[in-house]
Amino acid sequence: MEYVNLGKTGVKISRIGLGAWQFSEAWGVTEYDQAKAIIKRALENGINFFDTAMVYGNGLSEAALGKALSDLGVQRDEVVITTKIPADFLNPVDIPKAVEHSVKLLRLGYVDALLVHWPPVWHNYPTSMYAKALERLVNVGLVRYLGLSNFPIELVESFRSNLSRNDVEVFQYRYNLIERWAEEEVIPYAQRCQITLQAWSPIAKGALTGKYTPDNLPRFDDVRAADPVFHPQNFSKVWEVVKLLQHIGERYGRTPTQVALNWLITTSPVVVPIPGAKSPAQVDDLAGAVGWRLKPEDWRQLDEASRTAVVSYSLYYIERVPEL
Repeated sequence: MEYVNLGKTGVKISRIGLGAWQFSEAWGVTEYDQAKAIIKRALENGINFFDTAMVYGNGLSEAALGKALSDLGVQRDEVVITTKIPADFLNPVDIPKAVEHSVKLLRLGYVDALLVHWPPVWHNYPTSMYAKALERLVNVGLVRYLGLSNFPIELVESFRSNLSRNDVEVFQYRYNLIERWAEEEVIPYAQRCQITLQAWSPIAKGALTGKYTPDNLPRFDDVRAADPVFHPQNFSKVWEVVKLLQHIGERYGRTPTQVALNWLITTSPVVVPIPGAKSPAQVDDLAGAVGWRLKPEDWRQLDEASRTAVVSYSLYYIERVPEL
């Protein structure tokens, strides 16, 4: 396993992390023994960086992660955990209550990095208010570092300007080979400010793994079914990238998943993918994405091919013509 610094902190994190959204009803890993086996295999592969959130299973993900780490006898300084607080909780009453509950579920004494999950657009909580309230949690020891998820850069700047002693050390944004909008503003900003960027959906919810084909798309009861990436019109373009991932992977003895993840970490030194896994075997596949690098010509070929696989997010909307 490779390791890099978390932001500007000097704390070492694995070059690939493990996302924990799958420990919820949304993705179906609700049995504790299954979750424990996945986390155990991650640790065996040298993964020490785990991401969860308060809304994942309404605490189920945090609870499963915390119990598994405890039952496996993991020492506190052996892992780095990020969790996320939802926008609805960003007021002075809810912030400390919610974070104390997360710390209790995680059984770790404190959270390594607390990220705001998304901006509070429904309640319009002032940025200055929740930035200062979150910083107080660092001061009292419930949280070590702060981060932001899915924030526009203008709001990132506002948040950072309201911190007195700390800084943002972690970002989290959607970023994968076919959804590359983070490259426009977010990744350059993260590189300039030495902020670790956790890439969520780094294999496009499985679209880049080779598991799905134009004739075998997710079933209607799968959480992926309504994702625009899997719309037949979009996936026909995505499929061309998947075939190239397979072709390049054969030359390296790697899977499409490993090539797609390696492309991300080759592209930027601050990007740390946080894919999920639903089995120990999938964890092994993810861990095989590091410890090697794509050759420049292979990286370029994927770069060029992926630029033609433009995802249209309005297709499902356009097709649903209401009956009047």
